Amino acid sequence: MNVFILNAGRCGSTTFIQACRYVSNYSAAHESRVTLTGEQRLAYPANHIEADNRLSWLLGRLDKRFSDDAFYVHLSRDPQAWADSFMRRSSYGIMRAYREGILLGGSQQTDRAIAKDYLETVEGNIRLFLQDKTQQMTFSLENAAHDFRRFWQRIGAEGDLHKALGEWSIRYNASS
Repeated sequence: MNVFILNAGRCGSTTFIQACRYVSNYSAAHESRVTLTGEQRLAYPANHIEADNRLSWLLGRLDKRFSDDAFYVHLSRDPQAWADSFMRRSSYGIMRAYREGILLGGSQQTDRAIAKDYLETVEGNIRLFLQDKTQQMTFSLENAAHDFRRFWQRIGAEGDLHKALGEWSIRYNASS
């Protein structure tokens, strides 16, 4: 079974995959196929855990390829902290792409308004995608230790749960 960590970014997906490296019966990667197109973009190996915020823009293709034959995690965090993290990255990455590509400049909008709009859009896409999925769970960054234990159990993970939980005390890819 494949596992997809669906998220908008800036919510612990890097840490999630670091923790999953202690799962012995799955492979795990963060944004491992982002440069690929066509069939190769979603050609994940079996029994693989993938976190990639760009999947929120490929949900139709993800549904066609995996449908309800995968386990989906909806990873999120406190909305205020989330928007603040994106505001610190407003001039590059997904925020720049959203402002310039989706909002066609959005120059009359504040960084906060754009961050909130981006989050509302991506979160709405993920919620809609998950409506008919039977194998799914929500996961909050603020409740990571508890939620990761549930995740471990739900996917039948094997390995070193204690070491995996230790990863949640490390801040990876933190905004300055």
